[in-house]
Amino acid sequence: MFKNAELGRTLSEARYERAIPKLRSSLLQAHFQLRNQKFPVIVVVSGADGAGKGDLVHRLNEWLDPRGVSTHAFWAASDEERERPAYWRFWRALPGRGRIGILFGSWYTDPIIRRVYHKIKGRRFEAALDRIVAFEKMLAAEGALIVKFWLHLPKDAQKARLKKLERDGRIAPDDWKHFKLYDRFTKISGRALRHTDTLAAPWHVIEATDRRYREHTAGRVLLNAINTRLKLATIAAAKAKLAPAPAAKAAPTPVPKPRTLQKANSVLSHVNLKQKLTEAEYDEQLKDQQARLAKLAWTAYEKKRSMVLVFEGWDAAGKGSAIRRVTQAMDPRLYRVVGIAAPTDEERAQHYLWRFWRHLPRDGTTTIFDRSWYGRVLVERVEKFATPEQWGRAYEEIVDFESQLNDHGNIVHKFWIHISPEEQLRRFKERQTVDYKQYKITDEDWRNREKTPLYAAAVDDMVARCSTPFAPWTLVAGNDKLFARVQILKTIVQRLEEAL
Repeated sequence: MFKNAELGRTLSEARYERAIPKLRSSLLQAHFQLRNQKFPVIVVVSGADGAGKGDLVHRLNEWLDPRGVSTHAFWAASDEERERPAYWRFWRALPGRGRIGILFGSWYTDPIIRRVYHKIKGRRFEAALDRIVAFEKMLAAEGALIVKFWLHLPKDAQKARLKKLERDGRIAPDDWKHFKLYDRFTKISGRALRHTDTLAAPWHVIEATDRRYREHTAGRVLLNAINTRLKLATIAAAKAKLAPAPAAKAAPTPVPKPRTLQKANSVLSHVNLKQKLTEAEYDEQLKDQQARLAKLAWTAYEKKRSMVLVFEGWDAAGKGSAIRRVTQAMDPRLYRVVGIAAPTDEERAQHYLWRFWRHLPRDGTTTIFDRSWYGRVLVERVEKFATPEQWGRAYEEIVDFESQLNDHGNIVHKFWIHISPEEQLRRFKERQTVDYKQYKITDEDWRNREKTPLYAAAVDDMVARCSTPFAPWTLVAGNDKLFARVQILKTIVQRLEEAL
């Protein structure tokens, strides 16, 4: 891979001074145009120690409009970062649509260093690279432009650069330690670059001996990448304007009655909705399960095992009341409930998973999601807020997301609270007539009810494709709220006991 770096390339002071003003002007113009676009630009700056990565980051910040660029340097992880899955720190740094994010250090640093120092074996290193490829392809599929720079230095040049940095008092603590393993770093880094050099996120290897050549080359690559994407966006917009007007809509296909939900091959049809508890049984079992959960929650805290609970289900299924029975058993310092509604403008400017990554719990605590990332394959699928390509690839993206939670030690469990169409109708009517419940019923609830068969099909696919041993779905019999609450508590207690 490093053969692509043309060794010994330099740029004279005169040529540099002539070229840079025009390059800066063009970059600023492209940056201004980017503001109105629906894609972000992610610039990854990596490479050899002493190759001038920091200087290049400074230069790019100087050349770009500071109002539309953010820079994040990744070095040793903080306590807050170590207490969450590894990619949490990177998700927080991703730029929104229309902005540029410069990442100094990235998701490449840790796998390479750990492999160089034999802290992970080849198989785990390959798995880490596969995860990087999947991550970058996922971002690119949602529109992100990813520009990756690897600054390369020959061994002699790196030695000379480190000596100069040492004289200037700018050398990093591990630079000489890494230099002793130059050949191994070069071999491992080359393997990483070859594995992750994709059409979605190609590498640009720049020979970094000469500062002027390094800066000019990186600036031109970034400018060309942005301009190419802007041209494609312009062409796509022009084609959309020239597209023929849609034909008159045909008469809508009649929506099947809700009872068609109970078809034999639906996972929901196998939920026994007749299960009930008496008040006495409920009081006894609720008290017992909450007491057990209270102790287990503190045990999880002491052992630094976090928990992520997802609650989904039909409108009026009782998600809120079930969540309250869970939180009543836990010390308020140990949990947080995140209610998910329509995304804000800030959230719409990001990848759909971004707003969920930012709410992940610290080690030893619990986050409860009232609605979740499954909106992508449920409401966004049914209401056509996402294209078939978008929600179709979301299953794999979600499984990978939950796998990362599991790898970090999170206990993940997901509940779908199921009720019959008849019980839902009864609850809807009750909400209309009881003063303190009227706020719970909206026109959207009635519209969603008309699409019950479509949502049922989406639930079938969701459970079939996203229920895994490390993040299983539990289908809760919700016609009887008392039974549903106890079933959920028992499931959480059982998962915690098995994990702890």
